[in-house]
Amino acid sequence: MKFFINKPEDAVNESIEGLLTDPKLTKLDTFPEVRVVTRKEIDKSKVAIISGGGSGHEPMHAGFVAKGMLTAAVCGDIFASPSVDAVLAAILAVSGDKGCLLVIKNYTGDRLNFGLAAEQARAMGHKVETVIVGDDIALGTDTQQRGLAGTLLVHKVSGQLAEEGKSLEEVLKAAKKVAESAVSIGLSLTEGQKFNNPEESRLDDSEAELGLGIHGEPGVDVIKMDKADALIKKALAELKKYLSDEDEKYVLLFNNLGSVTPLEMNLLVHSFDKTDLASKVKYLVGPTAMTTSLNMNGFSITLLKLDEEIEKALLETTETPEWRIREYAKPSSIKSPELPKKMQFEPSENEHNKKVVQEISAHLIEMEKEMNDLDEKVGDGDAGSTFAGAGKKFKSISDELPYASLPELFTTIGRVLARETGGSSGVLLSMLFTKAGSSLEDDDNVGKALLNGLEKMKSYGGAEKGDRTMIDAMQPAFEALSEGKSMDKAAEAARKGADETANITNTKSGRSSYLSESSLEGIPDPGAEMVARVFEKLVKIL
Repeated sequence: MKFFINKPEDAVNESIEGLLTDPKLTKLDTFPEVRVVTRKEIDKSKVAIISGGGSGHEPMHAGFVAKGMLTAAVCGDIFASPSVDAVLAAILAVSGDKGCLLVIKNYTGDRLNFGLAAEQARAMGHKVETVIVGDDIALGTDTQQRGLAGTLLVHKVSGQLAEEGKSLEEVLKAAKKVAESAVSIGLSLTEGQKFNNPEESRLDDSEAELGLGIHGEPGVDVIKMDKADALIKKALAELKKYLSDEDEKYVLLFNNLGSVTPLEMNLLVHSFDKTDLASKVKYLVGPTAMTTSLNMNGFSITLLKLDEEIEKALLETTETPEWRIREYAKPSSIKSPELPKKMQFEPSENEHNKKVVQEISAHLIEMEKEMNDLDEKVGDGDAGSTFAGAGKKFKSISDELPYASLPELFTTIGRVLARETGGSSGVLLSMLFTKAGSSLEDDDNVGKALLNGLEKMKSYGGAEKGDRTMIDAMQPAFEALSEGKSMDKAAEAARKGADETANITNTKSGRSSYLSESSLEGIPDPGAEMVARVFEKLVKIL
């Protein structure tokens, strides 16, 4: 796999340095031997909240060092607990008379190192309390439950109470309440890949993992890959075992474990919204990456029962941009404004014009795969589908078009293209036909009308003849028609223009301007090729 790093051994240090461009954060000057990130301004008259653990879970933990959350974070190597000395240094650096709370994820290394540091600090006269977070329910109650994204809810509640000046005992009590109540389950399609030791995935394309750790360890169960709705239901089936049947309200933390796209994360929230648990959720944290496992392609869901104290603390603002909470609401809609009618003219008959529209529509559909294959070489592979979609639409409304009037027909074609055809091509062609339709009301020369439409299209699109676009075939063909030449001559002009695009490799506008010369050489522009074929089809029809 490829990563945006310099050296694997420097990745954690350099990531922390990047985080420290935030003017409200700083580090201990023993960095990088001791990686402790703290707030730049610390009020030692308040309880300090310290957390940490292995790196690779960003933005947890250092990304949540902020007023109203953590006072300091201790960062270990990738998936490895920080040393006892590093934790002790954090305690000594940020704790005052009110003491500090260590928020510890339930992993052996973290428990031992943070625990021993706490004992050493106590021996030095500091007030230190600890809370262990084990919100992962995947392993059941017979084993030690691991700490996942639920840890962040402990950070937020304890951090807010500390900010309000509460005593260490009060902060500890609330932190324990959250830690004991939060439940999480994770599901992933891949494991996270370490920078210095990327491996082949243990999962194939037909598999997913349910109940996972965040250190690359195998999940509790390998399950069949399925649709998003089904995977969410499977994860929630496990989570429900740990929820009461009472009419309670929860906060939902929807966490991206690393590489799930924002589109998929919102889609997963929609899948959750279809379940009966959605009615119990009052607030949503996320959906975003908050507790990751490097680049793991997965998500975790955490639910925490709300009470007045927890709800108030969660809703208070904090200075970290990583914390995102909002009310959870059912999707709603407002009345859409009434748009101009696509079919503003009454249907009318003209067998000649109807035959042209129907046969060109069929031709666009026939060319779909071939044009997609051509577009794949120089674009995103959907040019054929775009034009085929237009063809299918015109076939479906064939009996609704005003064939007897070319101005009305061209204007209607323009409106339909604007509404029904995706991408820039649909909009540009809509402009062309709309302008051509209005031009025909003053002059019945179809070629001149199309040229007028082309000028309008060019004024918005920015491309000119010679820029390797459909204009290279359109312009010479329209010019031939405007001069009174036959359709044969127009088709020949379009074909010549389309063929010449295979030799154009340096352009300043249009899609080809984004591509290298070597990728364009010898390949005609798909849009120009399609225009040429439409004109060649028109010769046969007429």
